[in-house]
Amino acid sequence: MAEKMQKIVDAANASGNEVPGKNAFLKDKIEVVQAKIEQPNLPIPQVDTIISEPIGVLLIHERMLESYLYARDHYLKPGGTLFPSTGSIFLAPFTDAGLWSETMGKARFWEQQSFYGVDLTAVYADAKDEMFGMPVVGGFDPRTLIAPANPGGYLVDFYTITLEELRDFTIPFIWQASYTGIIHGIAGWFDLQFSPPATIQNGNPITMTTNPTAERTHWQQVRFLLKEPLAVNAGQTIQGWMRCIVNEMRSYTIEAEILLNDGTSQLSDPLSSPSPILNLDYNRRRNKWRLHEQTYNYSYYPQTGNDSIFRPEYSCLYEPEQPLDVTVVVENNLLDDATNNGQFVL
Repeated sequence: MAEKMQKIVDAANASGNEVPGKNAFLKDKIEVVQAKIEQPNLPIPQVDTIISEPIGVLLIHERMLESYLYARDHYLKPGGTLFPSTGSIFLAPFTDAGLWSETMGKARFWEQQSFYGVDLTAVYADAKDEMFGMPVVGGFDPRTLIAPANPGGYLVDFYTITLEELRDFTIPFIWQASYTGIIHGIAGWFDLQFSPPATIQNGNPITMTTNPTAERTHWQQVRFLLKEPLAVNAGQTIQGWMRCIVNEMRSYTIEAEILLNDGTSQLSDPLSSPSPILNLDYNRRRNKWRLHEQTYNYSYYPQTGNDSIFRPEYSCLYEPEQPLDVTVVVENNLLDDATNNGQFVL
């Protein structure tokens, strides 16, 4: 692409004052540098604006943001502008019995004791871990969300975040179930914001969203299935965390825990290994996924007609008879480094 861009630039630079050529408005204004941004001693000056598309699934997949931050630290003038400026990651619980059963069916293949005479059961547990450790990329019906995502999401400020912070971070969340139903996993998406430079007065930021209610994008959404679904009642509070750690596959290993708030249980430490005792809790689920081991599901097609005929029970979700009057508020700093008997406190 750099070579093709250079041809366009060369054609523009060849334009004369008397005989305008192709794209004369670009004449002597563009320089193409064909290199990785991390390559040392590039002929790049300090610039006013950096524009890039360093985004992957759930904002962070492919780890292109690290190159974006490198460019920021080495080539952006003080007070310069980044496009995009910030990103926000959103998480919410969803129900989808069909998707869960389809995934379980793939694992159950390995339960066969005589597949052409071969007993496959020795790898059944590995197969189940692998199938449920694959994030499902693709659009889904937003009406399958059991609770809304936390307002504002988890903010990633591209102006201030460091490489170390980007390589290992934990997203806290608190949800209030809008319906009675079964949580089959955690859905994720992100927003990008393009904020005007500080020198522009009365500038309006522009937001691009990959929300499941919005127009489809290249990134779509992603869903993380639980190996064991979790039943929840309308009005119940669900709290938890999702930890994202870089791996050698230019992606992230993701671990999450969700806990139904019964007033006595506490979330485990994201830095700790799962406890066999905690895994026995009826109201707790903890799973791990490899963001680079994606599978894809494109079975959902948004309906363009009258939506008034849809009812939550069509997705096996059940509304409470009485309106919910509890509001849950969460902030990014709720999950502190401060611990209480080894437990993170929300």
